[in-house]
Amino acid sequence: MTQETVLTNADAQVIYRRLLQHVKPYWRMFAFSIIGMLIFAATEPLFAAMMKPLIDGSFVERNADTVRTMPLLIVGLFVVRGIAGFINTYFLSWVGRRVVADLREQMFAHLLCAPTRYFDQHGAGHLLAKLTYNVENVSNAATSAITTLVRDGFTVIGLMAFMLYINAGLSAIFLIIGPVMAGAVKYATKRFRRHSRRIQDRVGDLTQVAQEAIDAQRVVKAFGGQAREALRFNTINEKTRALQMKMIATEAASVPLVQLISAAAIGVVVYLSTMQGLKENISVGTFMSFVVAMGLLLPPVKRLTSVNAQLQRGIIAAESLFELLDAEEEEDCGTQTLIRAEGHIEYRDVGHRYSNDKVPALAHLDLRIAPGEKVALVGRSGSGKSTVASLLPRFYDATSGEIFIDGIPIRELTLASLRAQISLVSQEVVLFNDSIANNIAYGRAIPPTRAELEQVAMSAHALEFIQALPLGFDTIIGDRGVMLSGGQRQRLAIARAMLKNAPILILDEATSALDTEAERHIQAALQTLMAQRTTLVIAHRLSTIENADRILVLQNGRIVEQGRHAELLALGGYYARLHQFGNQA
Repeated sequence: MTQETVLTNADAQVIYRRLLQHVKPYWRMFAFSIIGMLIFAATEPLFAAMMKPLIDGSFVERNADTVRTMPLLIVGLFVVRGIAGFINTYFLSWVGRRVVADLREQMFAHLLCAPTRYFDQHGAGHLLAKLTYNVENVSNAATSAITTLVRDGFTVIGLMAFMLYINAGLSAIFLIIGPVMAGAVKYATKRFRRHSRRIQDRVGDLTQVAQEAIDAQRVVKAFGGQAREALRFNTINEKTRALQMKMIATEAASVPLVQLISAAAIGVVVYLSTMQGLKENISVGTFMSFVVAMGLLLPPVKRLTSVNAQLQRGIIAAESLFELLDAEEEEDCGTQTLIRAEGHIEYRDVGHRYSNDKVPALAHLDLRIAPGEKVALVGRSGSGKSTVASLLPRFYDATSGEIFIDGIPIRELTLASLRAQISLVSQEVVLFNDSIANNIAYGRAIPPTRAELEQVAMSAHALEFIQALPLGFDTIIGDRGVMLSGGQRQRLAIARAMLKNAPILILDEATSALDTEAERHIQAALQTLMAQRTTLVIAHRLSTIENADRILVLQNGRIVEQGRHAELLALGGYYARLHQFGNQA
């Protein structure tokens, strides 16, 4: 559904029923809570009913037994009420927090399996808002709202039944005002839904802006962008505040309106009940019981009116969460597995475009790479280098054509088996806020020995700086490895790829962040590593791939030249011009 889609009552009911399906596994705890609600609700009309014997027996008739018994009954009633309230609140809250935890786990698991294009189309801030802000609104709808609906709903029903029992004529007045109250609630419901959806979108925008500013804090400082980022954040923050105030205004107006309607009905009842014709038929105790019941009726009616806002926020939030849970996952229909590939790769008439409104990123690409061959991809930005590499591990599926590993179409391989054959070292190093050892061993099912860690760290020229740290391999490197230099982070990424020991390597300018001396050592280590592995190198600096077995020159998604470095220079074509002007691609 788009942002402007109007959610009908039927849609809302379907969404809420689906939300309640997540409560089903915990029906026992939920049943305890419902029992507590019903007992709690029953205490309201019981308390009103006790007013008649309390007043008639104690103050009018002066009955000694009644005088002694009534205080004990009142205390006992509130003891039962307190226990029932605790059971209701605790067990329903337990169910609610369990449902929220389950939803978060399901959403996060779904995100881990979502295709790359899903993240291209949805900002990280909006996804984080679903996991934090939206899911809490769902919690309120599944717990507090249910408590109010069930407990206060039964309280109102019990009080109305008691009032009808005492005097059906007077109670009928409350039935007459029912449609008026329903109309007010219906109007408020539409506004709640509309504003709730807009608030959720704004919170997503707010999270997105904040995340971007935090992630890019060095760029913000270097370019003096503090004022710009503050303006962006404050603008969205103010719009969010304004929408929330509209929500509050709707709630603040609807609640007293319903209360006013209820109070008017009570006023009419009091007036009619004090008329001479009625006074003769109603005892003082009966009249007081009726008045107390009317008084007790107002708070649950108020809460039932207030819960509408909470319920609508929860329904809109659930709609947002289910949109994520219903989104497609990566297609993993392959049935074949590879223990260890030889490393033969073939692109056969492969074409790809990222969306229908964009030009093809690749067109009719034919490429064969022999096991152990080191192939470099060069070309200007947008030529298709990264697309060629991204299609191999199926980060994206080719729009047309087929890709093979050892003669097997990669779509016939399970994703786990396919990606187990590939190690990736990208220019943008991704590290986790964990120890150096765990970052190097990331994704490995069996933890490596310390000797294995030291071996790959040495090969990646990382062992020296790791051993210089106070905790060595146990050092926590901070968010995205912020405690390390750029070169150190890149060497850890190379060590991680070495430890995986996959037969195919994808290197996205893996040495770009290293100083000259470290780069020379790393290049030597990579040459040893690549000697027995099929390697795709995405080259941005042509000087780093002069020793490649083959260089593919891409332009507009097609291979326009290929050969060794010297051969391509001798041709005097596109590669030679790239090499001449800046030695960069």
